[in-house]
Amino acid sequence: MAWISLIMAGIFEMLGVAMINKLHQDRSWKALVLLVLGFGASFAFLAFAMKTLPMGTAYAIWTGIGASGGAILGMLFYNESKDWKRIFFISMVLGAAVGLKLVA
Repeated sequence: MAWISLIMAGIFEMLGVAMINKLHQDRSWKALVLLVLGFGASFAFLAFAMKTLPMGTAYAIWTGIGASGGAILGMLFYNESKDWKRIFFISMVLGAAVGLKLVA
């Protein structure tokens, strides 16, 4: 259950990051509410996961999902670069997260 919670924390982190970008674009109250809810849910799920998982592992995977997910969302929805080098390094971040799960 902790791993599912950690993945949910990463997904909500991605939502929060996407809403920061959306808030910079149009300053809507919906984006602000989703930003606060996204980061709030992210921290709540992370805290739940850290009851079972080691802090270093949980934090590294949470930030990996958030960082790589944010970059992928930027490529999909905000016309950011899709260069093969960028995709390669995103895959390295995700590979490191999988590696941490395997050794934790």
